[in-house]
Amino acid sequence: MGAPSQKPLRDHAMSAACNDPGAGMRTAMCRLLLALILVYVASVQPASARVVVKKGVYGAIALQRETGQLGYAYNAATSRAAKIEALNQCAHPRCEVVASFSNACGALARGPKKYFSATGATRQEAEAKALRLCSAKDCELAAWACTK
Repeated sequence: MGAPSQKPLRDHAMSAACNDPGAGMRTAMCRLLLALILVYVASVQPASARVVVKKGVYGAIALQRETGQLGYAYNAATSRAAKIEALNQCAHPRCEVVASFSNACGALARGPKKYFSATGATRQEAEAKALRLCSAKDCELAAWACTK
């Protein structure tokens, strides 16, 4: 036969207490208690393991509809900062923010008579939505922007 088991004494004692065939209900309770202890130990995190929530980054697209002037911003710290930057880039007193987004993308499609804006999780999604809203043969993408 092989060498005797080299389990630590406490493991052997716990194993013996929970595997006693004559114990019946006590064995089931013991196993349940051990399972609960394992779940608790696995779920406890040390105090130094803090969850870090990423701050949002913001973007915006601004448009002056009559002239077609555009401005955009991305990776701004606040929604307001993104909108102000997009309006400043547009550089016309009658520019307006047509799309704003956080941790996402925005796109602007130009149709024969109107502009259509949309947002999405990716550039491709935002562009597809804007073009779908436009739904004319002569639609083209005028602008897009994405945050990090």
